[in-house]
Amino acid sequence: MSDSCNSRHFSWLMKSCFPNNQHPPPHHPTPIGITTILPTGTTIAELPDDLLLECLSRVTRSSLPSLPLVCCRWSLLLDSPTFHLLRHRHNLLRLTLFAVSVSDGALCTASYRLNNDCSWKICSFTPANDPVFEHGCFYSLFSHSRLSVIGRKIYVIGRKAMLRCDTWTGLVVPRQGPVFPRKKFAAAVVGEKIYVAGGCARAVAVEEYDPTSNTWSVVAKAPRKRYGCVGASVDGVFYVIGGLKLGGASGNEMLVARGSRASDAAHVYASSMDLYDTVNGVWLKTRSVPGGGCVVAACATAGEIYVLSSHAVELSFWKFNGSRKSTGFGDWCRIKSPPLPAQVRLDSTVRFSCVGIGEKVVLVQVNGCIDDLLRRSGRIERGMKEGLVLVYDCVAGEWSRAADLPEVIRRSACVCVEC
Repeated sequence: MSDSCNSRHFSWLMKSCFPNNQHPPPHHPTPIGITTILPTGTTIAELPDDLLLECLSRVTRSSLPSLPLVCCRWSLLLDSPTFHLLRHRHNLLRLTLFAVSVSDGALCTASYRLNNDCSWKICSFTPANDPVFEHGCFYSLFSHSRLSVIGRKIYVIGRKAMLRCDTWTGLVVPRQGPVFPRKKFAAAVVGEKIYVAGGCARAVAVEEYDPTSNTWSVVAKAPRKRYGCVGASVDGVFYVIGGLKLGGASGNEMLVARGSRASDAAHVYASSMDLYDTVNGVWLKTRSVPGGGCVVAACATAGEIYVLSSHAVELSFWKFNGSRKSTGFGDWCRIKSPPLPAQVRLDSTVRFSCVGIGEKVVLVQVNGCIDDLLRRSGRIERGMKEGLVLVYDCVAGEWSRAADLPEVIRRSACVCVEC
């Protein structure tokens, strides 16, 4: 990338902004007695940053990947908060659902805009030259990754490495990995920082990632060692939801669960969530899902935590009031369950990813086959195999079905990006 503008990367429209020396402007004679200062030729590269940002912010989304290739200045302007703000002001940003799948040496994605797209758009991120992308180690690092979003960028957090994916340009850049190796852990963004907890047998540390300095730091100790947990955030609180008991009890956990039986402790893990106040650095009261069950998926949107719980013979869907300033903070409300076959207990072969998108909750079947579960239970229903996508309208309280996830995207993680 050059420091100055390179005309090879410009479209015909952009090139037309430059003066052509082969065709000088027509000469208009100046009347006698009038002094005129002729303006010098001004190109788009000579515009001040505010005017250039205003022009670039109106570019169509399909042209965004080429903007950083023009010059370093344009690349920096594209990364500025002002550019994102102008795109939002011009109503050019849309809430988009991304499904990210990892294979050997590749990072495949599928994007889908509710109420706009009829099908998923499949693409792949372009990896940078880095040892983390070497064949053989890529899949092992990110096979059980978690996704977090800051702005338009997706952070793919692996066991001991992390990638930052730009949804506008398609560029993948390695970032600093967590302090402790983790697998099937909880992750969420609170105040433009990423928090992770659980999935580590060696420690109960809660880590915080600062994207500005590209550094991880330990900020707290979790009351429980959870494995297979889910992360969410509302109103400055980091929620560590569900999961299984991992290893022995920690010092904090022994104080919480003293006197309880081992079976009771395991049940507490699967149907509860720990709340960490990131502002004050303290743990709040642990909350349990009414009726027990095992948390299958969870997400946050519009000040609420939505939890899908699996029981012996049914699924239940719950809403938790996460607005700390409201009088109903901490209240649970059971809402309409997703339209899945009744009397089917989900196991580890079928996994769902839950994503909040505005006033909707999207439930994506990212692994397994529901028909196989039905066959094992002696039922012959068909039509719900893989890649099922269900949408819950939080206002209307009804479920609908969206386009199924493409077959090439499997064992994925899902997230919502405004881009």
